Amino acid sequence: MLVIGALVAALLVAALLVARPWSGGGAAPAAGAPGDGGAPDAPVTGPPDATPPEVDTAALTGALVQAADAKIDPVRLADGLAPPSNRWYSGLVFGEEPQPVFPLPLSFGLTAGGFTVGLPDPVTSARAVVGPHVPAVTVDVGAASSQVVAADPVAVTTRLLDAGGEALGDVTVAAGSPFVSFTAAADVEVVAGDGFDALTDGVATAEVGGTTWGLAASAGSLADGTLVLPAGATAAWYALPDDASDDAAEVLAAAAVDPVVGVDVTYGVGDDVARTTLTYRTAGSTPTAYVLMRHHTTGSQPDREGCGLGTYRSVHGTLELCAGSTLTSYAPTLRPTGALDLDGIPAERRDAVLAQLEKDVAGTQPFASDTYFGGKHLYRAATLVVLGEQLGADDLVADLRTRVSDALREWSEPAGCDERPARCFVYDEAARSVIGRTPSFGSEELNDHHFHYGYLLSAAGLLGADDPDLVEDVAPVMDALAVDIAAAQPSDELPQLRTFDPYAGHAWASGTSPFADGNNQESASEAVNAWNGVGLWAQASGQDDLLTQATWLASTEAASARDYWTDPDLDDPVMDGFEHRVVALNWGGKRDWATWFSAEPSAMLGILLIPMGPVSDYLAVDVDPETIRAAVEEASPDGPDVMFGDYLLMYRALAGPEDAAAAWQDAIDLPDTSIDDGSSRAYLLAWLAAHGA
Repeated sequence: MLVIGALVAALLVAALLVARPWSGGGAAPAAGAPGDGGAPDAPVTGPPDATPPEVDTAALTGALVQAADAKIDPVRLADGLAPPSNRWYSGLVFGEEPQPVFPLPLSFGLTAGGFTVGLPDPVTSARAVVGPHVPAVTVDVGAASSQVVAADPVAVTTRLLDAGGEALGDVTVAAGSPFVSFTAAADVEVVAGDGFDALTDGVATAEVGGTTWGLAASAGSLADGTLVLPAGATAAWYALPDDASDDAAEVLAAAAVDPVVGVDVTYGVGDDVARTTLTYRTAGSTPTAYVLMRHHTTGSQPDREGCGLGTYRSVHGTLELCAGSTLTSYAPTLRPTGALDLDGIPAERRDAVLAQLEKDVAGTQPFASDTYFGGKHLYRAATLVVLGEQLGADDLVADLRTRVSDALREWSEPAGCDERPARCFVYDEAARSVIGRTPSFGSEELNDHHFHYGYLLSAAGLLGADDPDLVEDVAPVMDALAVDIAAAQPSDELPQLRTFDPYAGHAWASGTSPFADGNNQESASEAVNAWNGVGLWAQASGQDDLLTQATWLASTEAASARDYWTDPDLDDPVMDGFEHRVVALNWGGKRDWATWFSAEPSAMLGILLIPMGPVSDYLAVDVDPETIRAAVEEASPDGPDVMFGDYLLMYRALAGPEDAAAAWQDAIDLPDTSIDDGSSRAYLLAWLAAHGA
């Protein structure tokens, strides 16, 4: 049995101190936060914990038409659990065969008899960074089937069952945890993996592909590669960093046998920073370990104690290993915003915007009826209404306000799907989700709900800001959309934070993730728009706790959007050989200069900008203007007459007032075909004027 000595315990409390500069606004949080300058289990500092919104999800979902519209089949899921759509681990649950998943720093896959564990070794090319699941350790417990029995936004536990359906044990993986742990439900013999010969003080090691792997067991014996575990004992597998510190092996071995059983998520929002705190709960009381991604270290960062134990390579960059059970990170606060700052723009610019506004209002086409383009068209029209009212042209946009308000009311009839096949929502009890009719882009498979619903919530928030009657009329359905994508707490009706991954700091777009590369997301900007939309709706409907939650989500997603999509760290050794300015599509095990819908260079950047709402100044926070200019040049070397040309001009304006002024004439001359259907030339001109054109 593994014995944790005084030396190891001390190492867990105070490992190598690594200092980083404070790069955010305002004062640095006080020392003492777990993993942030104090002992691993010190109290959290920074903004205090926010109060999650209290929502009657049963009433919201119960008011909708009940229908089995979702097209998902959770094959490996215990009865009573909400299907874990849009998770980094969704591939374990859905599909005829389970897919590999990527709980950084490791990769993990279920097999017929047990599971495999890998440490991805990224390979970089001009267009991609690829780190597939390559099994290094194969563990066989004699299982005949498996099912997920516990899940939260960060961690998942899968029960391995024998041919009679009896439990052999539970295997748990968590994003950011360096361990894959198996806890025996009965006395069991486990094929532990090649190279593991014997336990010494409860620990064995093996060299696989140049990496040292550890196996720690709380009890039992190991001989000839077979691990005998008594009921209740835990074994865990982990990889040591190539540059492991002298302390790393002891720290990991000590933590390994106290398995992570779940991860708690808390958050707080201050004037300058939004805080995310992940607490890795273990079965006992031994502090565990975690790895830091880039966005955990590029927000507002004090010193971190417990880090410096070594690093791992990953497709997302270099990951730093830290001791402790609590990971706290910060992002610059991004407040929900719905209107451009047009105060003080030159009179001639104002007149040009108004003249174009009249044309765009008159040219507004009938709104689409599917969940994506329907919401997007309403958002475009709502921005025109807000723009006109900002400029004192209320009469010009009055009819359009009525059109949008009427359309929102139609979409928000709880029983609408009893009357028509489109522009309405149902609740699917089996899928535990709100599903829109008519679906698009696989939304009936739970794809992209945050993208779709974000536009509708934004439109409702924009027009509801000064129309309480509209808010009252649309509230039941808009509240249902908000909790479908972002419920702060799990309930019998909805999962917690369906699309948002609090460890990765961003959302995942695929509902069932039927891919060997894990889950994915390309339009990080539409994810930010979703949380901004939740915030605008919260403001209009007077839901302060929801507003705080939306601010946390938007702030964190925006920071990750910069760090992994629009301003990736091209100096990280992992990126050596990648020849582009942005990463258009991020997966669990791969990063691509590619999109789902186009090979055009303008699409690679444009999909990361859409819809360039007033909140989109976040794209330039702590970003070198030359980075922005270079990205636009790569996306449109021959000028802005390209797909998403309007968004590229708006992004160019973020490089500075001179860039905004240079973009003005391009915006005047831009063909209509290069203006996205979620935007308008009037809004484009207003954006440029607001940014100094």
